[in-house]
Amino acid sequence: MQLAPVFPILYHILQPTFPSCLWSGSVKEPIVALTFDDGPHPQYTPQLLEVLDKYEIPASFFWLGVCVERSPEVAKAVYQRGHWVGLHGYNHQMFTSFTAPILKQNLAKTQLAIAQACQLDLDYVQTSMRDVRPPNGVFTPQILKSLQSWNYRPVMWSVVPEDWVLPGVAIVVQRVLSQVRNGSLIVLHDGLFGGADVAQSTDLIVKKLLQRGFKFVTVEQLWQLNQVV
Repeated sequence: MQLAPVFPILYHILQPTFPSCLWSGSVKEPIVALTFDDGPHPQYTPQLLEVLDKYEIPASFFWLGVCVERSPEVAKAVYQRGHWVGLHGYNHQMFTSFTAPILKQNLAKTQLAIAQACQLDLDYVQTSMRDVRPPNGVFTPQILKSLQSWNYRPVMWSVVPEDWVLPGVAIVVQRVLSQVRNGSLIVLHDGLFGGADVAQSTDLIVKKLLQRGFKFVTVEQLWQLNQVV
């Protein structure tokens, strides 16, 4: 069963219910944010970087700590290009399976992996890389409360083409283009699931959205434009 038709409905239900999460940006401007989950990947992420370099646009990456440890040079390449980096947990285990102390350790372990891979000061990473997207988009009010008490910012989405099941490039592109609005926050995947098509899909999506007059921004810019910190 494909869930793609359900995600737009979930967005309209959950977004007003959990307003402290970042779901999308301002509808007043033709901006979109491209985000990529589950990386970095040793093959798919470099292919994706070539596309982003080609169009000279920024993106936001939500990394798994274990993947950062496996591909530190790829992580460093993403960071050095100026893309925004957030956390997706250490190993894609759902946050609902953790106690609060274990979840806090999980996120801290991911930040440590990023600091080491990108050769950054850990204090800097802990201060600046505080956007968190829960694996599978699953959270509870208590998890959100904990994240915010630890100075993390919860980030969700408004356009989810379900690329991780590899429905084909044409379908992924069609789903994104049919749902995009001003301020859309798009989720694609450059990890093990979905990543094989991510460069080709992103190339077509970016080309079409640029033709429509959209500007690409990072998650950080969406926060700033929404005046939420």
